[in-house]
Amino acid sequence: MVDIKKIQKAIREENLDGWLFCNFRHRDPLSDAILERPAGLTNSRLWIYAVPSSGEPFALLQAIEADHLDGLDGRKDTYISREDLKALLAPLAGKRWGAHFSETLSAISFLDRGTASFLESAGLVLVPAESLVQRFKSLLDSGDIASHERAARGLYAIVETVWDFVKSSCAANRELFEGDLRRVMEEEFVRLGLFRDHPPLAAAGVHSANPHYDFQGRGARIKEGDVVQLDLWAKEKEPRSIYADISWAGFYAKEIPKMVENVFADLVSARDKTVAFIEKALAAGPVRGAEVDAYTRSLLIAGGYEKAIKHRTGHGIDTECHGSGVNIDSLEFPDHRFLLEGSCFSLEPGIYLDRCGFRTELDVYITGGKPRYYGKLQSSLLHC
Repeated sequence: MVDIKKIQKAIREENLDGWLFCNFRHRDPLSDAILERPAGLTNSRLWIYAVPSSGEPFALLQAIEADHLDGLDGRKDTYISREDLKALLAPLAGKRWGAHFSETLSAISFLDRGTASFLESAGLVLVPAESLVQRFKSLLDSGDIASHERAARGLYAIVETVWDFVKSSCAANRELFEGDLRRVMEEEFVRLGLFRDHPPLAAAGVHSANPHYDFQGRGARIKEGDVVQLDLWAKEKEPRSIYADISWAGFYAKEIPKMVENVFADLVSARDKTVAFIEKALAAGPVRGAEVDAYTRSLLIAGGYEKAIKHRTGHGIDTECHGSGVNIDSLEFPDHRFLLEGSCFSLEPGIYLDRCGFRTELDVYITGGKPRYYGKLQSSLLHC
């Protein structure tokens, strides 16, 4: 059941007049998801669902698909021609409506320019809905946090299982491949009843310098002296379960070169200082995702790693691993939304050199006005 009161609360908190949902050929999966529209429903005509900050929602549908928003609150009108639709939009004119477009956040930008122009020609004032989406879809309550922590507990246990397997292979001088590590992770997902939307990452040697490395079959053989990067994410299988997403790094040898230790120590320092920065910033007032990323990036640049940074510091997490909430990003998709009570996001700074890369990742959520996280932080590289 669509929670219209929750939608209206988000609208008022953003000081808008309403939230405008519309879809054509299911091009906006966000509207479908929030309004719980079936993916298999024919959507050959534009429909519009306008939720005001208070009062009754308003649905507009083409006459041959007049039942497509049945089950939703509010009154309903149908149109046949383009001019009919424009006339029916008159009550919405002159008001500020949150709509699914953004100059920077492609992940929630689904409203096409042509439809936006038509709506504006009817007098509607369109405002990017990024913050509305975060408030409605991505702020965790206590039950959500518990779900997230259960998933995280499973992921940390899987890392221990995988590295025990690595150490036993190393001790036995047994041939070891990236695919062997992925297989162990996948088996543990099944055993623990966790769901993931994509196979986890196991990258060794030069492949660890590729944050989105993938392979077929068994992948590359892991050799002595290789950096080994693990990245795994999953959630429980029940509805409204929340993802956890962690990355741990290791070194396939009994001893770690000092240079390798130093690079990873610099990365850990940047991560930990970022958590402290968030806590201090929140105590002083609102802080934006872009501000946090800029701070982390400044630490890595000061350490001489400017050319070794390949991605943002983090992404929002909710029922999707890359969720709709605030990203810790000032460069790729600059996110100027605030870290709000209930926000959940990854902190995963990375240093990627020519022959290897390192990433350490934890998930942070804001509760009681402070950043918190579940599980222990990796402070040194795993090794044999």
